[in-house]
Parts: sequence; structure tokens; C-alpha cells
Amino acid sequence: MTNVIKIYRDLKGDKSIWLIVTLLLLVSILAVYSSIGSIAYKDHGGNTEFYLLQQVIFIGLGVGMMWLMYKMDYRKFARLAPILLVIAVTLLLYTFFFGKEVNSAKRWITIPWIDKTFQTSDFAKIALIVYLARTIATKQDVIKDLKSAALPLFLPIILVCGIIAPNNLSTAALLFMTCMLMLFIGRISLKFVFILLLLGVIAGLLITLMGVLFPDVVRLETWIHRVSDFVNMTDESFQVQQAKIAIANGEWFGVGPGKSLQKNYLPFSFSDCIYAIICEEFGLIGGLAILGLYFWLLVRCVQLVTKSPKAFGAILAMGLCLDIVINAFANISVSVQLVPATGLTLPLISMGGTSLILTCISFGIILSVSKFVEEYSATGMLSMEKKLANEGAH
Repeated sequence: MTNVIKIYRDLKGDKSIWLIVTLLLLVSILAVYSSIGSIAYKDHGGNTEFYLLQQVIFIGLGVGMMWLMYKMDYRKFARLAPILLVIAVTLLLYTFFFGKEVNSAKRWITIPWIDKTFQTSDFAKIALIVYLARTIATKQDVIKDLKSAALPLFLPIILVCGIIAPNNLSTAALLFMTCMLMLFIGRISLKFVFILLLLGVIAGLLITLMGVLFPDVVRLETWIHRVSDFVNMTDESFQVQQAKIAIANGEWFGVGPGKSLQKNYLPFSFSDCIYAIICEEFGLIGGLAILGLYFWLLVRCVQLVTKSPKAFGAILAMGLCLDIVINAFANISVSVQLVPATGLTLPLISMGGTSLILTCISFGIILSVSKFVEEYSATGMLSMEKKLANEGAH
């Protein structure tokens, strides 16, 4: 225990964010192990340890990548941003045409040799956020009219979100929202924010039209069914109904770890609906605690933005934070029936592979920014003390 405390004290960067990551990963192990009974019985004869070990391995890989990003100077990402964006668009196009189809959606490509799938939109989100942060930080003063904003701002956002949308509308919509908030935080003129919103609406209408003309390409029918189920609460909204039952069963303090009943009935209890299982086992108190961790992350990143001496670091950290927090709130909103089903996972908690690792990468970059801010503040204070000492000497 003493060694753990010493390691925590020696960590640089925002200690609160380190603690948030640690707590979320610990919750992930407990929640995933508790909720994988049905899939373990279906695929591995009830061997829950297989999925627990798999989750622990992915968490280990994720923490390793997070550590690498934390040790890396985040400013290097500014130079890598165009390359990352090109790779992201290439992967998205490959997925669109040749991706693995699951539940009538092409969102994944299969990684050779290890037989695991990779959701390319997770990588594309990070690439777009890095590119957009770089563009806002370096071109803010030259973006004065529509022509100067179209290529560096609007085109990457519409292109990436437009390719993602036909097979994953919820991810595209939330990423688009994150980009708009980044423009606002980066003090880009509100005129351009509204223009981007208008372009997004037009792109959405065009994609809807594609769904009418090419139903095999755009999942328009799925979108309509989900909205209809949400509005009418038909018998088809089985997933939401079971999530509500799970939350109601938990009451204030929950039924206890591993004692969930709804995990046997709730589809995707280990991913999309894992928040409902947490509420059932740990009660409303546990559910509010998870919500509080994501809100705490948002608060810490807002404070980080106010302290950052570099615009790129501030906008980058805030963009990645918004992506994590908005996705978390969207996932939780489905479980409590505030929005239609989205298929989004709960960041850093749901069972996952590459999605968990990429979320850890986002956290690593945020921690790298916070480390730089901390070191800059310490250097600034030292310089001020030396200056005051010299003035006192004279």
C-alpha cells in the first residue's frame, strides 16, 4: 500500500485525472465480470474467467499505451495531425466498402492473425480531434471568411462524420457535436459554428435520402425503428425495458456485486447496457458515483484549459475530454430512457478491446497536456521567485 501511495505521489500531471482513470478501470473489471454470464455461457460453456482475463489483458495494454502517451510530448501530435487524418479517412473508406458486417452495420475491420475486430471510427475520432485542435490553434487568426474556413475546418469534419454516419449515426452525431464545441471553445466566430451546423443538417438530409434510395448502404430503417420504439415504447424496445427493470431492482444501495438478475435477460449487458447492471448491483448511489466521475473529469479538464499556456494543448485536451464525457452521458441516457438506443459503450468501463485501448490513449494525451501545464506552472513560479530574489538583492 505504501508503494502504491509513493507511485501516486511521484506521478506528474493532474492527480485527479489519474484517480478517475484508476477508479473507472477498477469498476470495469467488477462490472464486466459480473455481466458476462450470458455471453460466456453462449460462447464458452459458462467460462466467465475467459472474458475476465481478456478484459484484464486489454486493460493492461490500454494502461501501457496511456503511459506511453503520457510520457510523450503532446506537441508532437500537432505535426502528426495531417498524417493521422489521412490514415483515419483511408481506414473509414475501407471499412465502408469492405468492413466486417455485424447486425447489418459495417463498423469493423478484422485485425490479421489475432482474429479481433477494430472499430475504425474510434481511431478516426482521435485523429479528427487532434487535427481540429491543431487547425484552431494555428489558423484562428486567418479564418476570417467562409472561403478560409471551408478547407481547414468544415471539410475534415463533414468528411469524417459523413463516412461514419451511414453505419454508425450515433457516433457521427456525437463527434459532430464535439467538433462544434471545440470551435466554440477555440473562439472561432459563432458565424462559422452556425454554418457548420447548417452543413451538418444538409449532410444529414443527403444521407437520409441515400437511405431511401440505397437501403443496403444506409441503416435508415434501423434509425426509424429505434426512434419509433423510443417514442411509442413498443414491445420491441426490450433492451430499454430490461434496463429500467435493472435500475429499479437496485433501489438505493443495490443487490450486491455479482447478484444482478437482469444480466441474464438484458442484451449487451457487458457493453451497451453495463450502466444498468452497475445500478442494479450498486444501487442509485453507485450509478450517481459513476456519473460523478465523468463529471469530475469534465471539471478537471475545464480547469486544465484555463491554465494551459498553449492553445493547441488546451483545445486538444478539452476535445478528447468532451468526446469521452459526451459518449458516457449518451450511454447512460439510453439506460435511463432519455434518448433512443444508440449502441454506444460506456468509456473505460464496458467490455472492449481496441475501443478501450483508444480511450486509454485519449486519457494519456490529456495527462501529457496536464503534465506540461504543471511543469510550465512550476517553471513560471521558480522564475518569479528568482526575479523577486534578485530585486530584493538590489
